Amino acid sequence: MSADRKFAGKVVLVTGASRGIGAEIARAFAREGATVVVNYLSNASAAQAVAEQCQALGGDAWAVQADVGSAPAVQAMVDSIVQETGRLDVVVNNALRHYAFDPRRRTAFDALSWHDYQSQFDGAVGAAFNVCQAAVPHFKRRAQGCIVNIASNLVEHPVVPYHDYTTAKAALVAFSRNLAAELGPHGVRVNCVAPGLVYPTQASGETQAAFRETLITATPLRRIARPEDVAGPVLFLASDWSGFMTGQVLFVDGGLVMR
Repeated sequence: MSADRKFAGKVVLVTGASRGIGAEIARAFAREGATVVVNYLSNASAAQAVAEQCQALGGDAWAVQADVGSAPAVQAMVDSIVQETGRLDVVVNNALRHYAFDPRRRTAFDALSWHDYQSQFDGAVGAAFNVCQAAVPHFKRRAQGCIVNIASNLVEHPVVPYHDYTTAKAALVAFSRNLAAELGPHGVRVNCVAPGLVYPTQASGETQAAFRETLITATPLRRIARPEDVAGPVLFLASDWSGFMTGQVLFVDGGLVMR
């Protein structure tokens, strides 16, 4: 393995990595020499395929099943990673509670229940909470570590009012900033990547062409993000190139949101 690869010798956990954005993030870390743990919920064959792709790219990798909504399952997964490798350097909280991004069939506010919000909150913040609670003691012990949480540009520009999903992602940003403030003195950094619509993925597959064209017209870079567009900023925030950044949100949406 080439020593000049950015993540050679590092161990990276990517949740929800059997498909879409998570799979591309896992492959990107592998290209840079990382040992990648491909977390998945139910699709074992897809996760194993991603792990094999990571291995072919030059990084060690294996798939681990764990429901990130279950604190005991997450604790067992993180403990097994540290037992197997002796370390954990980066956590990417990417796992997504199921959501259909289809403007035609979104649920209007007066048809939502608090349970809808709670479900998305559990999926976005609850899962990150479980993973961070398991990982942070290992990070603090070594006085280093990076957490990258996947948010959404909808928190700044709700071009479609996906009320429950976007509110949960906004809470994830606040969760991340509070964690960054507390963990900074321990040498641990916490940041967010906030993509716009990423196409094609399983979640965005039902987004109609007319809406995508409207979004493209409104986007300065005149296209919609692909999964690989998200992976680069995640690797940047996990690397020492961003070593003096914490509590930040990088918007990856072609300039739709400018901050």
